[in-house]
Amino acid sequence: MKDFNNSVSAKISASEAIKKISNIPEWWGVTFSGSSKKQNDKFTVKMGGDSFFNFTITELIPGKRVVWLVTDCNMPWYSDKKEWANTKLIFDLSENNGVTTLNFTHEGLTPDVECYKACETGWTHWITTSLLSYFTIGKGNFNQPK
Repeated sequence: MKDFNNSVSAKISASEAIKKISNIPEWWGVTFSGSSKKQNDKFTVKMGGDSFFNFTITELIPGKRVVWLVTDCNMPWYSDKKEWANTKLIFDLSENNGVTTLNFTHEGLTPDVECYKACETGWTHWITTSLLSYFTIGKGNFNQPK
């Protein structure tokens, strides 16, 4: 099964892109607490109600890659409330002639998991619309398609 993956390119340096990825509330439209700037940082994202996602930054290669491990979660709207636990959000960057390409992979988010369809729609929006907007005009786009 293939993990969810998509990519965007923007006229931004890879190191600036990593800084912006780490500034989660500016592009992901979620409640955020903790720290997300360096390796081993821990943070929590909440999407309303009693949902939560706890992350640890397990890998950070400046200008190249950042990996967030989901250490625990509660997704009350699914039968498997821990579906994202032990999955990884991977941001791989490559810079060429002033243009950075971000390859995003949610490792463990495959078509056979319950949330795949909704998460695929969500991630496509958050990466290709909101994060790209934050990269290019300095402001995320929180208006998710219905």
